[in-house]
Amino acid sequence: MPPQPKKFNFFDGHRKPPTHNRPTLRGPIFSNPQTHNPNQTHRPPTTNFDLQKWSPEDYSITTPPRGPSPSQHFFSVAQTLSPIARYIIDSFRKHNHWGPPVVADLNKLRRVTPKLVAEVLKVQSDPVIASKFFHWAGKQKGYKHDFASYNAFAYCLNRNNQFRAADQVPELMNMQGKPPTEKQFEILIRMHSDSNRGLRVYYVYEKMMKFGVKPRVFLYNRIMDALVKTGHVDLSMSVYNNFKNDGLIEEGVTFMILIKGLCKAGRVEEALGLLDQMRKLCKPDVFAYTAMIRILVSEGDLDGCLRVWKEMESDKVQPDVMAYVTLVTGLCKGNRVDKGHEFFKEMKEKRYLIDRAIYGSLIEGFVNDGKVGVACELLKDLIDSGYRADLLIYNHLIKGLCNVNHVSKAHKLFKVTVEEDLKPDFETVNPMLVCYAGLRKFDEFSKLLAQMESLGFNVNDDLVKFFSLMVGEKERVKMALEVFDNLKPKGYCNVHIYNILIGALYESGEVKEALTLFQELKDSKMEPDLYTYSNAVLCYIKVGDIHEACSCYNKMKDMSLIPSVDAYVSLVKGLCKIGEIDPAFMLVRECLANVTSGPREFMYFLRIVHTCRSNDANKLMVVINEMVQDGGQPDDVIHCAVISGMCQYGTIEEARKVFSSMRECKMLTESDLVVYDDLLIDHMKKKTADLVLSGLKFFRLESKLKAKGSNLLPS
Repeated sequence: MPPQPKKFNFFDGHRKPPTHNRPTLRGPIFSNPQTHNPNQTHRPPTTNFDLQKWSPEDYSITTPPRGPSPSQHFFSVAQTLSPIARYIIDSFRKHNHWGPPVVADLNKLRRVTPKLVAEVLKVQSDPVIASKFFHWAGKQKGYKHDFASYNAFAYCLNRNNQFRAADQVPELMNMQGKPPTEKQFEILIRMHSDSNRGLRVYYVYEKMMKFGVKPRVFLYNRIMDALVKTGHVDLSMSVYNNFKNDGLIEEGVTFMILIKGLCKAGRVEEALGLLDQMRKLCKPDVFAYTAMIRILVSEGDLDGCLRVWKEMESDKVQPDVMAYVTLVTGLCKGNRVDKGHEFFKEMKEKRYLIDRAIYGSLIEGFVNDGKVGVACELLKDLIDSGYRADLLIYNHLIKGLCNVNHVSKAHKLFKVTVEEDLKPDFETVNPMLVCYAGLRKFDEFSKLLAQMESLGFNVNDDLVKFFSLMVGEKERVKMALEVFDNLKPKGYCNVHIYNILIGALYESGEVKEALTLFQELKDSKMEPDLYTYSNAVLCYIKVGDIHEACSCYNKMKDMSLIPSVDAYVSLVKGLCKIGEIDPAFMLVRECLANVTSGPREFMYFLRIVHTCRSNDANKLMVVINEMVQDGGQPDDVIHCAVISGMCQYGTIEEARKVFSSMRECKMLTESDLVVYDDLLIDHMKKKTADLVLSGLKFFRLESKLKAKGSNLLPS
């Protein structure tokens, strides 16, 4: 049988053009790099393109991509586009930027309709190409953009973070003879509102007024809500005034938007005034009052909450469970637990279902208020109501009982948490540990630690937390040290606890006891770490033992550890105090090289040394005055920086001018001036001796001087 002729359609084959003016397009342009086979033979490129032979089905993805790529994104988007829109988007994808090749591809089409422009802009991710394409389409003969294309253009710009350009679309529409309607402004307002750009919403609103477009009540509500959410309550009230001047009638939503904004800003009087206006149109319901109470609670305005509650009662609005929960929880957090307990009793009288969260808030509030008995009664009421107390409630009660030294009862509650499998944690046992320590019941303390070990607690880590909290208050440092002395024989000690106690003793001024602990740690089998040696440096500098402080520093360097910033500062100040300027200078540079944010004093040290290259006392005083304005105060480190820089790059005379100027500015006393002048001369002698020695070594003359018994060279 003769072969049947192939049926041609728009997607496959050849179709005659509808008119003679429409060119015939030949040659495929659509390509899929993911399905490209290098072994296939490629046809030479042709200048003609036949759109009828271009079929998207021939280039469908058959294998899943291995990773995200622009081509993958294109093919996923192209599934929903028309063939001509796919052709245009594919041209943008291949050429990557607007230029003659893209224009040549577009000129192969007869014309582009506004519907096609909107379809392309809805998926375009490059705002530059989208803008060029939009303006190119507008230049076609007889073409005019419609509202859909303008809206798609605005969405495209905003989607690509060009929202300022999107705000200019109404002016573009007006210039092209298409005045914008309320819909175009609503699109811009909605885009800015969703991105929390309140000031841009107000900007679009003002532009809307300039064009003479008046919003509907719905759009007014949207504008005011966006301004309130971004904290611009005054602008929202000005928009509301325009709302009233336009003769529009408020809705319940309008009032609630403004009332919530005023409550959040703490303007309760104005909010209640709007509430009176709201009553003339519609009666506020319990949800409106609950929203107001929730906002006032979040802002901590409990007096405002109670006033709103009275307004609700005057309107004879029956509060629901959520309103009670919001108010009681807020009162308990605001240290008004007695008032919250009154509302709790009202709930019980009205036979409302009381949530366990209310019991928890009341128990926490009474414990913080020192009324542990009432809190225990609430626990009994909670259990009688059929609830099971959670771990947080037990933690609050244990803490309250320990605060009044009823640690035995607290321990019974702890056993209850274990029996109910609530998995107690450190927050549960810490109040009992503190109470045992305060009562000097160290045997009970050790028994509790043993019980914690049997329950799977990490006792070493928990003891570190315990001592960290104990030394947080200076009056408890001695108590913490006493507890540690009783725990050491039982093996409850580690380097972290030593570090905590050494640091706390240093902060409280007990430096000798801190050094005793440090020596005890060194004599034990435990190895001191970075924090141990850093604290030891601070302690040794405090007692004036620079030699031991330097030994600790050298130990850290041997262990490849970087000292703390406080250790660097303390060591530099100690060296400067005894006139060891060169080692101090070395530590300053090392500190700034090793730490991310070094002390500003060290930065000024290097800057002063660098300024000394000019050998100008006036320039040096400019730097010192700048440091004083920056909040610094000249001390031994800064004075030694002047000496170091001037001895290395300047002269003694200029250094003395600097010290004299500092004396005139009352940065130095007369006695300090004498001390630093002597230190300046001594350091200059050292530098001169070093230069002489270097010269002798350079010329190899030190052997002759040694033979003559010269004292210039060290033995």
